[in-house]
Formats: sequence, C-alpha cells, structure tokens
Amino acid sequence: MKKIFTLLLAIVTCFIGFAQENLNYQRPSKEILELADAPLAPSVLLDHKNEYMILLYRDAYKTIDELSEDELRLGGLRINPKTNIGSRTTYYNNIQVKKVTGKKAVQVMGLPENPRLANFSWSPDQKKIAVTNTTKTGVEIWVLDIQSAKVTKLTAANVNANLGDVINWFEDGTSMLVKMLPGNRKPLIDAKEVTPTGPTISVNDGKKAQNRTYQDLLKSKDDEHNFEQLALSEIYKVSLDGTSEKWLGSDMYRNISFSPDGKYILVSKIEKPFSYLVPYYRFPSETIVYDQNAKKIATIEKVPLIEDLPKGFMSARKGRRDISWRADKPASLVFASVLDGGDPANEVAYRDEVFQLDAPFNGTPKSILKTINRFSGIQWGNDNTAVAFDYWWNTRNTKAYLFDPSDSAKETVILYDRNYQDRYNDPGTFVEERNKFGSDVLSLNGKKAYLLGEGFSQKGQFPFLDELNLETKETKRLYQSDFTDKLENLRQYDPKTKKLLVRIESKSEYPNYYFRDLQKKKLTQITAFENPFKSIQNVHKEVINYKREDGLELSGTLYLPVGYDKDKKEKMPMILWAYPREFKDKSSASQNTKNPNRFTYPYWGSPIYWVTKGYVVLDGAAFPIVGEGDNEPNDTFRSQLVANAKAAIDAVDKLGYIDRDRVAVGGHSYGAFMVANLLSHSDLFAAGIARSGAYNRTLTPFGFQSEERNYWEAPEVYYTMSPFMHADKMKTPLLLIHGKADNNSGTYPLQSERYFNALKGLGATVRLVMLPKESHGYRAKESILHLLWEQDQWLERHVKNKKQEEAPGTN
Repeated sequence: MKKIFTLLLAIVTCFIGFAQENLNYQRPSKEILELADAPLAPSVLLDHKNEYMILLYRDAYKTIDELSEDELRLGGLRINPKTNIGSRTTYYNNIQVKKVTGKKAVQVMGLPENPRLANFSWSPDQKKIAVTNTTKTGVEIWVLDIQSAKVTKLTAANVNANLGDVINWFEDGTSMLVKMLPGNRKPLIDAKEVTPTGPTISVNDGKKAQNRTYQDLLKSKDDEHNFEQLALSEIYKVSLDGTSEKWLGSDMYRNISFSPDGKYILVSKIEKPFSYLVPYYRFPSETIVYDQNAKKIATIEKVPLIEDLPKGFMSARKGRRDISWRADKPASLVFASVLDGGDPANEVAYRDEVFQLDAPFNGTPKSILKTINRFSGIQWGNDNTAVAFDYWWNTRNTKAYLFDPSDSAKETVILYDRNYQDRYNDPGTFVEERNKFGSDVLSLNGKKAYLLGEGFSQKGQFPFLDELNLETKETKRLYQSDFTDKLENLRQYDPKTKKLLVRIESKSEYPNYYFRDLQKKKLTQITAFENPFKSIQNVHKEVINYKREDGLELSGTLYLPVGYDKDKKEKMPMILWAYPREFKDKSSASQNTKNPNRFTYPYWGSPIYWVTKGYVVLDGAAFPIVGEGDNEPNDTFRSQLVANAKAAIDAVDKLGYIDRDRVAVGGHSYGAFMVANLLSHSDLFAAGIARSGAYNRTLTPFGFQSEERNYWEAPEVYYTMSPFMHADKMKTPLLLIHGKADNNSGTYPLQSERYFNALKGLGATVRLVMLPKESHGYRAKESILHLLWEQDQWLERHVKNKKQEEAPGTN
C-alpha cells in the first residue's frame, strides 16, 4: 500500500509540475514598487498666444475593474456598449489652469465626481475647452472656461463617442456639433443568448485580397448588427447656453470638420456592405459637404469596400483620398488621386496628383501638383507658397516640394530629396503659426521660412532652429542648443517675438518648459515639475558606441546598478533590451540617435527598474537589419540578429562590468520575436523575456512588420524567421507574457499559447503568463505590478542566481 501511495504521489507531483498555476496578482519588490507607484507629472496644453497653460492629470494605470467593464470588439474597434466610448480610452481626472507668467496653477472648480475626461477641444478663440466626461452610464459634454478656471456641464450622458471626432466648434465659439445617441438605435444582440439560424459563410470571386491579419474584425451577422447600432449617431448643434437642436439625422458618422471660414462642414460616414476581412476604416464610405444649416451642398467622394488593394505597402485605392480643407483659404478642398492605378509595381513618372476644389464644390477640380512618390501631405503658406511631402517605403525616400498652388504651370522646386531614415541630415520640420481662420499655416517672413530640427549628429544631439530662404534655398542657423549635460527640445518658435518654447531635461531632471528669448538671450522657466523617481536619479547612464563584426556602428544606452563602484568593476548580471528595425542602407543603420541626457523614465515596459536590483541594463541596444540594393533586410535576419547581440555583449563585457554568463535578453512585440530567435539560434544568453510577440510567421502569411512579400513568394524567409519552426533548438529558459485581449495585427494570444505548447512538448524551460483583459500594451495596475514581479522572479532565478549548468552553451 505504501508503494502504491508513493507512486501516486510521484504521478501527482509530476502532473503538478506541468499544470497551470492558480496565482493571484502579485506585487514586485519594494525597490521596483517605489518606482512603479510614482505619480505622473501632468500633460501640458498651451493656447496659441502662450498666455495660459492647461495642466491635465491622470493616474499612471487603469485598474483591472476598469478593464473588466463591458467591451465589444467590432470592425477593429473596442467599444464599451454601456458608455458608448472606446473601452481603452485614456482618461484624465483633474485639470489645473496656470498663467504662463504666473507662479501657481489654479485648481479647476466644478469638476464632476470621479471625472473621466477625454476628447479635449479648444474653442476657436481658445478661451474655452470642451471635453467629454464618461460616467457609469454614458458620455457627457462639459466646458471649461479658461479665465475663470470653472467647468460647467453642457449635455446629459447621451453622447456617442464610439467613432471619435466627438466635438467640433462653430466659428463663433458659441455652439458646437456633437455626435449623440440616435433615437432609432435597436437593442444589441448578445450572441450567447441567441440560437443560430445558420452558418457564417464568406466567399471570394477570384480577386486577390492580401490583407494583414487584423484583429477584432466582424465575424457574423450579429456582429454586423451590433457594429451598425453602435456606430449610428445623430449630430446635434449644442449651444453654450445648454440648448440643442438636431442638425443631421441618424447615420454612421466618422469625421466632421469645418472649413477655415466656418461656413461649410465636411462630413464622412460609413456605409454598407461591411467586411469580415478588414477594419471599419476600409468599409464603404461617403464624404459630403454641408452648409451651416445642414443643407447638403455636394457629395465629394463615394468609396467602395476596400478589400483587394494591390500588393505592397505603397498601394493605394483609386478615387479621391486624403480629402481636407486648405488651411489658408476660406473654403477650398484638397485631395489626392493615384496616377499609377494604386499599384506600386507600375512604373510611372508621377505616383499621385493633387487637386483643389473650391466652394460651392460643383466645378472641375484644379490640378495643383504631381508627386513622384506617394503623396503624404501639405503645409500651406499663402496664395503663392506651399510645401508638399511624399514618401516611398521601399526606398525609404521622401521629398519636399515648394510649389505655387495658384499656378500649376510654375516650376515646382524640390527642397529636399532624402532618405527619411537618415537622421543626421534631417532638415527638421517647418514652423507654423495660427492664421486669421484659426488654422495652422507656414510661418513666413517674406520668402523666409523656419525649421526646427532634432539635431542628431556623430558628435551628439544638438537641436536647432534654421531660417530657410525659399528663393535661394540657402539656410541660416538662428540657434543651436549647446548643452552637453542636458537635452533641449525646441517645441515652437515665434519669428515676431523671436522666442522659442523649449523643454529642457537631463538624466536626473524631469522635463520642464521654458521660453528662450533669442534677442535678449534669456531663458525663463514656466513649469517646475519635480523628478518622481528619486531612487535612480544618480544612477550612472551613458551611451556606448561599438561595432558589429561586419563593421556596422551600433550604440545603446548603458545603465549601471544603483551604487555601483566603477573602480572595483564587480561582474554583475545584465539585461539587454532591444527592438529590431529594418534599413535599406548601412549609413542610416549606423547612426546614433540616443541621448544620455534624456530623462530616465521607468515606464511599465522598461527594464530600468532592475538597476535597483543589482543589474547592468543595456536599453535600446541598436538591432538594425540591413538589406541594401535588391537584397531585403529579412533575407539575412537571423545572422544579423545574432551579430547585433554578440556585439552588444562584447562591448559591455570589454568595459569590465558584467558576467557574460549571466545576461538576459528582453523585448516586447517584435522585440519578443527577436528574443525567441536569439535564444533559438545562439548561446549568448542565460534567459529571455518575450512579451506579446508572434512566433509562427505562417500565421501572418500576407506580410508582417516590414516584410511585404507573402509566404508563397518567400517561404524560406517565413520558415527561417519563425521561432516556432525551431522550437526544438530552444535550450534557454524563456518567460512568455501575453495579454489575453491583444488587438495588435498578427500578435494573437494564440501565438504565445501555441509556442508555449511546442516548447513544453519538447522539454524546454518555459513559463507562459496570460494577463486577463490586457491588450498589446498593458494598462491595469494589477497586471503591470504582476508583470514586474514575474520578470523579477525569472531574472533572479535564471540570471542573477542561475545554476552553473544553466550557463549559455552548456545545455
């Protein structure tokens, strides 16, 4: 009997070793918890005159109760059907108003109880801000008066924010258009309570429809019904005195925008048929112009269902697209149309043509520009000056065109023609100012424009302000930051006052805002946010530069443990955290865009917490994957991945700080994919942490990340790059973490579940943690604290205190 009991005990013990753990949410150690629990500094809004500063406060995390509220996932959206707003919306819970020249901020009075504020919208005169507040039963509109710092409730909780673009002000600032719940909405269908009447059937008539593996798509007629009911809204004209009137009847309205003069309103809406293959923004749509009295003026475009675009990242649909108002004209619409049939495989001189259509929108559109690459936008200046942009992903090329929108016969000048991944030669972004219509346009002084640049170079980062003569194309540098111990971000420039709005930070000083007067050479501080992460403010931080075995220059941000003595050079465990990025040339891939003076901010997904636990951390290690000429980066993905990792470890090991037998590697999303590949194809690491990744590329057969070839065109690439296909090679402990409600294209929770099963079946050391209710990025405080606990436990066991037999290369 004793032998039988012993045998049964052994069987049960063996079973428990492979079973799931029933574990409540855990909290990390004190050192990590202190950082994770630190309060957030406020977000900042400034009016265009830089007179008032609005400080928006929020909690760092949601709660698991919030994430557990009702949620429907339909057509690429995640909606709370009770409150009629996105179920993953970020809310603010407090507002303060501060005069820029004042010392103290004023608490806004009259806020609702337990406020959940979002969708902030300035009035045209920027004296007020309208905002949504989400209650337990729905969404309300409230209005903040800036000068008095008081809010008042404007509507009941009957706003429909499911498709966004909720609030749009009339030009006079006394009323606004608001999407409201329709009176004809039908009850939603709970599929669990309905007996099916037949199967769900999808068909194809022979057309190619190569789409990414989108999530949260419609799957049934019940889903179609629910999507339609949640998308339906009526548009009301709501006045500040609290009165309202219906402006447009029930429909599936998406975007609403007033013309610069406020006399016309551009409205787009979703139409049927819906699709089970693509998200809602590729459903059929119609774009219409109305006048202020809701009289239909013209239909601008009707777009059919978009399921079968030509292959390639640069494909585009036919018809009018990127429809928008010209910012420097009272009421002129601008749109682009393809000249290559929308197919990037077609060789043409120009890819796109841009047209202008003036009110009353019933004439023939006027051609104003053709672009060599795919059109991507325009910054308007005046009648004779505008700058347009295009780009082409396959070559990483972008161009900026200076053109005269009033005269298409006039020669277009290419201001720059460059690789957009070349950060060292980035000319910057054009400075804008607010015009008489309240729209942002190019800030021009005669023929002179201004650019703010990030200022990356081989010597470091030195942000700059340039003056560009649009006639001669000559550039004059007006200011360049010369900080070597801080980072100065240039945010705005006013050519009239010659003042810069800047944000200055250091590795230990929280970012704060200043005005820099270029004439008086004076710096005036306007905020005083304190560093909430005191325990790591003096941690050693530097950017190290090193080379890959093929000579490619790489870099990473190195942190040493709190209190580490550099002279003794004790050998410590290390965490390497990275994310691979694809390049088409070695020159761009080798550029260093890291700044050691950037504030050290340990957000939820950061490895920085572990400097408090005795680890060296190499964060943001460069992991370029280069494919020059006809070669695609992914053709040599694995070998470049391993070469990047080896170079990083060699570089820190050479400095004498680490025990290279105790190095962990971690990453999120595509970084998780990187981790699994590194552990399968190298013996460089003691353990790995892979969060929310994809591991079997045959489950994303029509492209992934920056790979646009499909599986049948490059099966060897898909096979070689899939860690799942090489699960038998995994000999290193791997912690897999995934949100059960992941909504990212391609990173279905199934990816981690199936990969875990494969590793488990083959005898690997692996742990799978599925976080309830979490999406691709984790939000609930309970989830994040548990995540930090899981990572800490894994690192302590398999890296810091690992047994000798677990050393890399000894399995």
